[in-house]
Amino acid sequence: MVHQLSIEDFLSQSKEHITLDVRSEGEFNYGHILHATNLPLFNNEERKLVGTAYKQKNRNEAILLGLDIVGKKMANFIRFVKPLIKDNKAFVHCWRGGMRSGSMAWLLNLFGYEVFVLKGGYKSYRHHVLDIIAKKFNYIVIGGRTGSGKTAVLSELKKMGEQVIDLEALANHKGSAFGALGQEAQPSTEHFENLLSEELKKFDKNKRVWLEDESKTIGRVFLDLNFWNHLRLSPLFVIDLPLDVRVKRLVNDYGENMIEGLEKSITNIKKRLGNEQWKAALDALQQKEFAVAAQTTLHYYDKAYDKGISMKETKEIFRFAFEIDDLNAIAKTLINEADRKYGN
Repeated sequence: MVHQLSIEDFLSQSKEHITLDVRSEGEFNYGHILHATNLPLFNNEERKLVGTAYKQKNRNEAILLGLDIVGKKMANFIRFVKPLIKDNKAFVHCWRGGMRSGSMAWLLNLFGYEVFVLKGGYKSYRHHVLDIIAKKFNYIVIGGRTGSGKTAVLSELKKMGEQVIDLEALANHKGSAFGALGQEAQPSTEHFENLLSEELKKFDKNKRVWLEDESKTIGRVFLDLNFWNHLRLSPLFVIDLPLDVRVKRLVNDYGENMIEGLEKSITNIKKRLGNEQWKAALDALQQKEFAVAAQTTLHYYDKAYDKGISMKETKEIFRFAFEIDDLNAIAKTLINEADRKYGN
């Protein structure tokens, strides 16, 4: 039997079962439901051929070509799915809940499985994702100059039971010219939004959510406008640490194994540093004087961050000065202040 499910029912019922995304591997890699498995009805090239037949000939010719392609794969589709099926149930979707998911649903049902198709396909999931991201949560944004350990503080807050989103971890980027060093390839903006929505769904909407102060982009990932607007108007807790403490953290974070990447990243901001500062930073790297290189680049980053703070639209900016990089003490101070100002 084949059933049509809304996005909410599809997501809630499919988590313990195989979810087949029958779009091409290119579509899947660009963005997908997190627990879905890709089983393309057509691969990238085949999808292009069918689409060309539809445009240049007609719908029926495209269908015939599609049948020629899929017919040879049917047995392997079943062989792939068979060991993954639980309780005789399979969940299927394509882009819009059309012919691709319908074809796979027919095949699986023919083999005796109970099949559940996502009404509206992945497109309906994307609407669901954007609706979640657009919601207003009780965000508190953590700011601070480069090297202030904002990400580490977020991790400490999470250990203390706070609701936390690490946007840079979701984006696989640390948010500066050096942000890609040591990171895996970034997701598309679309899939970043999918990841973000799944994090938000875990939270109690009545409790605060901590995250880091970010620009509109994290590397090549763009923040959704509704989400960004919520962040820029949320309370901002700024961590102030001495320069030498921040330099030490940066040296520990990047270090000797990334010299080549650091040189490239410093060259990327050459115009902003100025020729003299750029040369000084590169010379320091070559001499393995990492603290000198970090301090040189911080001259630019500190000015840029301070300018950004002065242009913030939120009316609630609170600064917290610390002499040492004690993550536990910093996190406790932020929690206590948040409790005092907004309750827990």
